[in-house]
Amino acid sequence: MPPLDITKPIDLFAHPEGTGPLRSKRPVYMDFMPPCNSACPAGENIQAWLSHAQAGDDYEAFQQLMEDNPFPAVMGRICVRACETGCNRNHIDTTVNIHAVERYLGDKAIEENWQPHYEVKSSGKKVMIVGAGPSGLSAAYHLARLGHQVEIFESAPHAGGLMRYGVPEYRLPRKILEAEIGRIRAMGVQIHHNHPVHDIASVKERNGFDAVYLSIGAQLIRKEDLTYQGSIPMYDAFEFLRDVTEEKPLTLGDTTVIYGGGKLAMYIARIVKRLGVDPIVLYPGDRKLMPAYDYEADDALAEGVAIQFMRRIHSIDHKNFTLEKMKVEKNKAVGTGEFEGLRADSVIMALNQETDSGFLRNVPGIVLKEDGTVVINGERMTGADGVFAGGDMLPGENRSSTIAIGHGKKAAKYIHAYLTGEAYVKPPKPPTAGYRKLHIWYKTEAPQQEQDRLAPFVAVRSFDEIIAGLSAKEARYEAQRCLSCGNCFECDGCFGACPEDAIIKLGPGKGYKFDFNRCTGCGVCFEQCPCHAIEMIPEPTKAENNA
Repeated sequence: MPPLDITKPIDLFAHPEGTGPLRSKRPVYMDFMPPCNSACPAGENIQAWLSHAQAGDDYEAFQQLMEDNPFPAVMGRICVRACETGCNRNHIDTTVNIHAVERYLGDKAIEENWQPHYEVKSSGKKVMIVGAGPSGLSAAYHLARLGHQVEIFESAPHAGGLMRYGVPEYRLPRKILEAEIGRIRAMGVQIHHNHPVHDIASVKERNGFDAVYLSIGAQLIRKEDLTYQGSIPMYDAFEFLRDVTEEKPLTLGDTTVIYGGGKLAMYIARIVKRLGVDPIVLYPGDRKLMPAYDYEADDALAEGVAIQFMRRIHSIDHKNFTLEKMKVEKNKAVGTGEFEGLRADSVIMALNQETDSGFLRNVPGIVLKEDGTVVINGERMTGADGVFAGGDMLPGENRSSTIAIGHGKKAAKYIHAYLTGEAYVKPPKPPTAGYRKLHIWYKTEAPQQEQDRLAPFVAVRSFDEIIAGLSAKEARYEAQRCLSCGNCFECDGCFGACPEDAIIKLGPGKGYKFDFNRCTGCGVCFEQCPCHAIEMIPEPTKAENNA
């Protein structure tokens, strides 16, 4: 050990080993993935449009939203809200009411007639889309933004798919859906109604299409193994919903059984209630196995819908239902051999959706599963060259409009690459900024701005929209609850905390940079960054610095 040099003054504030000239780590500004963005099936940059909404710039927030999702007003009403489940504010109080702010922006865009801004040259390529549901419309929108000519062939009299025929008016008013579909039409997308496609190859060749996107959804209900004498009216879920939408006469009687446990069954039960008929939902499993989200089942129960769990329909003879009692074994409902009776005037089958893809069986290369879903590769293409697919017609039980919209956007990128002959390379996904990575040093108490809603006893009297939107003031407040997880929002926490004045402000909107001639690597800036936009990384070697 060398002798102590007493001729040199002792610095009582000297940094410990690993800092200063010997620093082993240095701070860097980084962009991490916010958990809301990471969870969004539609791939929205939620944090980016919330930041515009925070500043009161609703128009720019709308434009940012439209880069990923052409249906802000629709999805602000019917989205499954995976973003809110992932929101870091759940660890503090309650999630940012993201869907409510999205709805506010979408509604304002309709009111102000805002259109998406994009600049693109025509590619000269034509794309045929089969199905005008959320996935097909999303793909059409993004392909149009990329400069391609798009035509959609829809078998129904109106566009929208399950957004129109599967979601009731009390949840999604038709005028809202029509307005956002109209925006896609205004971009030059053609929609042919009442035009089912039976032979893809001939339509493609006859009209000179360069690629095809299949998005026919899953609008069939699999037939159940039960004895049915045909003595009472039996509807499948989609037949019933189409008849309601088209205002066709229904024969339901006084009491209707809805057989199913997904959100489709919950929607139908609540529609039946509004038609003045008593609904009884039967589901073979328990509440944990029920596919419907808790809030959907809770809303149905609040409106007076009766739900009987652990009951399977064995047979129907006139108005007499024979039900088998079920039990759960290894997370699956199985029969007990015990039976009981129930009387009802009609039944609506809403269990097990399937895809009506029989017309694809003769297309060379396309592989279908037993339930009619189609197999695709990593580039969203089926086994047939230039034929892509997405939405509910893909395998998987987790189906929603949000997921379908995301499928359409992804497919558009791969279709564009196919048409241009350029490979689409999916960008790397940054690490997610989870709550444990945040260092929140400021006051965060800010209760969520909830949306007003009709009382259940009032709601069941009509098909009026149940949940109200936010005002401009409420939406801005709610947007300001965002913690900006993983990305710098220029709070000056690092700038004010640095003991060496090693942080340089670059001006509003430009962030900061480090002066590494001053930085000692003490990590105070890292500890003071509330949103984890600073990471401490190993000090580069001389070779790395010179590279």
